[in-house]
Formats: sequence, structure tokens, C-alpha cells
Amino acid sequence: MSHNTFGHLFRVTTWGESHGPAIGCVVDGCPPLIPLTEADLQPWLDRRKPGGSRFVTQRKESDTARILSGVFDDGEGRVTTGTPIAIQIENEDARSKDYGEIARAYRPGHADVTYQTKYGVRDHRGGGRSSARETASRVAAGAVARKVLGDGVVIRAGVVQLGPHRISGEAVDFDAVYDNPLFAASAEVVPAWEAYLDEVRKAGSSIGAVVALEVSGVPAGWGAPLYGKLDAELAAALMSINAVKGVEIGAGFGAAELSGEANADEMRLGSGGSIEYLSNHAGGILGGISTGQAITARVAFKPTSSILTPRRTVTRDGTETDLRTKGRHDPCVALRGVPVVEAMAACVLADAMLRHRAQVG
Repeated sequence: MSHNTFGHLFRVTTWGESHGPAIGCVVDGCPPLIPLTEADLQPWLDRRKPGGSRFVTQRKESDTARILSGVFDDGEGRVTTGTPIAIQIENEDARSKDYGEIARAYRPGHADVTYQTKYGVRDHRGGGRSSARETASRVAAGAVARKVLGDGVVIRAGVVQLGPHRISGEAVDFDAVYDNPLFAASAEVVPAWEAYLDEVRKAGSSIGAVVALEVSGVPAGWGAPLYGKLDAELAAALMSINAVKGVEIGAGFGAAELSGEANADEMRLGSGGSIEYLSNHAGGILGGISTGQAITARVAFKPTSSILTPRRTVTRDGTETDLRTKGRHDPCVALRGVPVVEAMAACVLADAMLRHRAQVG
């Protein structure tokens, strides 16, 4: 199995399976002399870890990260050395017996049939490598990327749509996201959304959602056209997240409804002769290069495919059957997808920053 690595100068390789002894990542290309300890990783992992509320899987994992390489205590604290940073997260609560039935039957909506077709073998225990458990490794890598970017780049995401229920653009409040169990970008919608998701959860079903991303502090100039466009690489990274089926940058698909006059982000001169934009339909990226405005994107997550309602499927021996997916699953996978969206954006931007510095100084 190839393609477990992404990035160019800031490169991330993830490894491990859902029910193996551990998962982890190797971050290569991190500059030296950046302060880094497990305490820099853990707050981000704690936001993604399971078992935090009744609205997510009840699998009990501490997601405790351990840095195995790439740092050194120089007498004033641990700093990166410029060598590969290996991070390990142990799996503490794998319950493989829940997946005995799907060893022979393919779960609809999952990667079971495609993994079996491609490789001739698959790990049915929670999906193995295809499980969203792997995203903990991405969040750990994203924490390293944030250290590379520094405090000037602020990356925030939150759920702005749960099923048919939407938060209007002017009501989005990213400050509210990590203060509620739904990762909602508005405190006002939480009671109604909780009642709605409780109904979905108690029915043994699931629902999709949309996560909005906003990044401020990125200077103009990051991105490498034509085939290293910042928006293209950001979209690819976000599309690689489990259950993501759509990504739009800026106005996205809404731009198809706008006229040229309405869509163009007009400009004026600000104080000191700097360029000021009067709108941001481009999402902070033009020609694949950052404009200095906020980078914005929206990410659509499909409903969790593991549900209790019997679904029609087939078995490995070619028999038609019905299948209920047992085990512990998120009724809305997008909730814990919020820190993953932030992490992937951080990794892409850290890579873009290092490449920009290498090319133009």
C-alpha cells in the first residue's frame, strides 16, 4: 500500500491501523530549533479523541502522544533537530469482536469492498487502515505544523451545518466551537442541534454535516502555480479526510450563481499604499497564490456509514445478505472532523510557507 505520505518540504507519513497496537506519524522537513514537547501536541489530540460526549463514539482512547525522535534537550528545553519527528499513539480500547460479522460481508458506504478488490486482503477490525482512527496521527502532525507556522497564523474551523440545519454566515462564531460538544460555530444553535442529533443517535442512524474553515494571518505570496496551487493542495488535503465528499474554496459552488461584477473582489489602496479588498469571494487565494486575506473553505462530510438499520449488501463468497453494523460509532463523523480539518490546513500551510521561503527568500 503506497501513498501514505503527503507534502513536499514539510512531509507527513502516517502509519497504523484502527485495531493494531498503535498508530502514529513521521514528520519530515520540520526546521530545527523549534520548541516542541508532547504538551504542544496533546491539547489538539484531546479535541479529536473519542468518548468526549454522547454525540461521538464511546471508544475510550486517551490518544496520548509520545515523541520518539527528532527532538533534543539543548539545556534550555526540548527543540526540534531538523531530523524526522516520529510520534506514536497507542490504541488502548480496540474491541475487535464487534467486527466479526463484517469479516465476510462488505459494509455499504465503507471501503471494505474496494480494499478487498484492490489488495486481495483487508483488515475488517474497524476498517483497519481506512478507519477514521488514523486521523489522530494527522492531528499530531498538524500540531507540529502549527509550531512551524507560529502564532501569527490562526486556523479555526467549526460545524456550520448539521443535516438540514444551517448557521447563517453572519452568525458564525468560531470562538464558540470548542465550548460545546457539537463543535458548532454558534452557541445559539446548540440546544436545538443536540435535540436533533439525539433523535438521530437513538434511531441508530447518522447524519452528514458541513465544516467551515477560516485561516487568518497568511501573508500574500504562498502557493506555487501552476501545479502547486495553494487552493488545489488545500482541497486535496481536505478531500483526503475520511467521509469528506466535497470541498469548496471561498464562494465555491455559490460562485456559479454570481455575475462577474458580484464575484470580482474589488480593490482599493489602504493606509501606506497597501491593497485592501472589498470582498473575499476568492477565499483568500487568487491564481493559486494567497492574497493576504483570510483563507476560507467549506468541507462536506457524508453521514457515518456504520448504522444499525439493516442495509443490503453481499458477502465475499458472493451471497446477498442484509447487514447491521455493530460497534461504537459517531452519529455525525463531522463533529470530531473539525480538529482534523484544522490539522490538514496547518500541514498544507506549513509546507507552503517553507516552499515560499525556499523559492523567494
